[in-house]
Amino acid sequence: MPDVAPAPDKATAEDFLPIHGTDYVEFYVGNARQAAHFYATAFGFRITGYRGPETGHREAASWLVEQNKIRFVFTTAMGPESEIARHVHRHGDGVKDIALWVDDAASAFRESRRRSPTTAGAS
Repeated sequence: MPDVAPAPDKATAEDFLPIHGTDYVEFYVGNARQAAHFYATAFGFRITGYRGPETGHREAASWLVEQNKIRFVFTTAMGPESEIARHVHRHGDGVKDIALWVDDAASAFRESRRRSPTTAGAS
């Protein structure tokens, strides 16, 4: 049998994008206030943040709920013509964004774009 070097262990290979976990998951929903209240009441999450017209954000309202290391953001449109409203109308309530926890977000973004086959060579 010929000498064959073992395949490199993926765990020891240099990882250009070490992911430490999920920072948050954002849902586009028809009623973010109701969704946040439901998760707080039914599942024991705490409502820990809000952004909306009262805080100077006129396009949408978002509620942040947390439980231990889990963070969900529920976002709703403030009017029927927004991208959020169109998304909810077309797809229903659901996940829109997943934010990953990395050491250096700017570096992770640049390196991911550089390695992407659809953006290779793009500036």
